[in-house]
This record gives sequence, C-alpha cells and structure tokens, in this order.
Amino acid sequence: MKFVTKHWFDIGAGLTVLVLIYLYQAKDLTNYDYVMWLSLVSLFLHQLEEYKLVGTFPGMLNRVMFKSDIPDRYPLNALTSVYVNVLVGWLSYFFAAIFGQQAIWLGIATMLVSLGNTVAHSTVFNIKGKTYYNAGMATSWLLFAPCIYFFFITIHTEHLVTLTDYIIGVPVGIFLNVIGIIKLIDWFADKDTKYVFEQKNLLPIDRQKNYNR
Repeated sequence: MKFVTKHWFDIGAGLTVLVLIYLYQAKDLTNYDYVMWLSLVSLFLHQLEEYKLVGTFPGMLNRVMFKSDIPDRYPLNALTSVYVNVLVGWLSYFFAAIFGQQAIWLGIATMLVSLGNTVAHSTVFNIKGKTYYNAGMATSWLLFAPCIYFFFITIHTEHLVTLTDYIIGVPVGIFLNVIGIIKLIDWFADKDTKYVFEQKNLLPIDRQKNYNR
C-alpha cells in the first residue's frame, strides 16, 4: 500500500498517455466523448501538479486550511489522498467518460467537482495562504476551466441535456465535493497514521522539521 500512496499520481500520469493515445486513434467519438475523456486527463494532470510537479498541496491544505501543527499527516494523510483522488476522483471521472451521453448527469457531477477545485484553488487557498499561486491552480485554469466551458456548451448546443440530468447531477456533484472530499479527510484523520507525506509535499517553511516520524 505504501507504494500506492507514494506513486498513485505517477500511475495517473501513465494513464494520461494511454487516454491520449486512445483519443488520437479513436474514430467514432462524439464531441461529448472527447470532452469527458479530456476531463479525465485534466484530473490526472491536476493531481500531478498538486502532488509531484509542484507537490506542496498536502502541506498547504493541512497548514493553511486546517492550521495543523503536524502538516505531514493531519488531517489529510497519504492514504486518505488515495481514497479521495483515486477511489472517488478517478472512478467518477472514468465512469462519466465510459457511460458518456447515457449518464450526462454524472458528467454534470464531475464538472461540479472540477468547478469546486477551480474556485478553491483560485480564491480560498490563496486568500487563506496570502499567496498568488498554490499547487493545482495552473491546471485548474488551463485544463479544468476549458473542459467545464466546452462541456456545458456541448450539452446545450447539441441539445443533449434534460432537466432530469440537472436534478440528479447537481446533488451528486455536491455529494462528491462534500462527502467524497471534505468529509473523507475528516473521517480518516489520524494523528498517529503511518501514512505521512514526504518532505517535498510540505510547504518550504515546514520542511526539515521533526514531526516524530
């Protein structure tokens, strides 16, 4: 399990390549299909920015949002990150792409997750941290935002969406944001967890500190 907690985002990067190869070779995909598969790619790359390319999202979340004195593990720890990002994130975005127009409500739900991330990274995290950038903000605007825009343009201009899709999709999107992200962090918070983040995942001011590993 420790391998997974340390490399799940690298696996996501590999899956990104596979999805892009699939999209390049696919011949019968609709505009909606392309948007949903690219939305999955945007999730993979967003997580890669958060946990590896910049990597400081865990430390920022714990230190800035939760005022934690042990930001390497509490309240967000490395195992909870797998639950939130892989079990909730990957599965919901993947099924939204697989089912396509048969489950536009799920597409709406995942777009609300992307929207929630974009708003949080652009405003909440920067305001709380007194910063202009945080890990995950770049992909929020460069990838999430265009996917959200083209998703809603596509479902409306091509007359794909129904009121029922919104009635189901909006509550599910709220559920994924609140239960699938916020509450999971709370439920699995454990100050004694062995699944701690590496130094590179902490803010510079918290590195090299002794958190009784």
